[in-house]
Amino acid sequence: MITFDQVSKVYGDTAVVKDLTLTIETGEVFVFIGPSGSGKTTSLKMINKLIENSKGDILIDGKPHSQYDLHELRWNIGYVLQQIALFPNMTVEENIALVPEMKEWDKESIDQRIDELLTMVNLDPKSYRKRPVSDLSGGQQQRIGVLRALAANPDILLMDEPFSALDPLSRSKLQDELLAIQDQLHKTIVFVTHDIQEALKLGDRICIMKEGQVEQIGTPDQILNQPESDFVKDFVKTGLPTYPDQDHIDQVIAGGFYSKVSKNLEGSSSLQADQETHALLQALSQKDSVYVLHQGQSYLISQTDYLQYLSKKPGLGDRGK
Repeated sequence: MITFDQVSKVYGDTAVVKDLTLTIETGEVFVFIGPSGSGKTTSLKMINKLIENSKGDILIDGKPHSQYDLHELRWNIGYVLQQIALFPNMTVEENIALVPEMKEWDKESIDQRIDELLTMVNLDPKSYRKRPVSDLSGGQQQRIGVLRALAANPDILLMDEPFSALDPLSRSKLQDELLAIQDQLHKTIVFVTHDIQEALKLGDRICIMKEGQVEQIGTPDQILNQPESDFVKDFVKTGLPTYPDQDHIDQVIAGGFYSKVSKNLEGSSSLQADQETHALLQALSQKDSVYVLHQGQSYLISQTDYLQYLSKKPGLGDRGK
């Protein structure tokens, strides 16, 4: 459990976090979200003392975090950044093993942990352990960043906009994998994002901040259906997308964004062309390509096809900025 008790952070005459009081329950995914400058990242970084609070107390399992040895505190809190902070001259296994080695785990335990974690995110240990991380895609590198943060089995995982720099398909896939990992490991995850869709998908509870203060804390259902202020209502509304979720898959096909067309393949077409494109996004987060049935024919749409379609959508490149 993490408790903020009247916590503030002041720079000069400016309070970026003001009398923050809240509790993050053990084993939940707690999401901080708000406009730029709302204090969400500052709040997260005060947990592991990357930023020192100016007043108030932060307690971890009832003990003020000021009473923890700094190295002990940070070794027991995993941390994932937006920027992929892996060591490019090291292999996958060397990156994941860093903290367990510093904590003097034995080699057998480290090797077992690496295999467990890679398997959790559907990366074959035999194929990936010895790979230089510089050979991996951006999405794969961020997976390794998450695994490195989890390697020493910390109770708490801090995630500061970890998926925001990724393309929509990679982002959706990593969100799904994070939820699957959480189902197995039950960590206390504190997550910062600017994307309300991501917050609603991942969060057990969501904290919407404005100017360093809490506007509302609630479940995704409460945030969506019971906004406690006009600010929350407008913030959620403006964060929900126009593209691509109001499009339909037939628009992807009409634009020529498919790899192959054939007569209907019985049992192969997993989607219908009149479905909304968020169904296509979800399907492509699980596999490289999917068949779509349209006017008696099956169209094969790949991840690359869909990304090319998204790149042509007006205004889509401005989302999230």
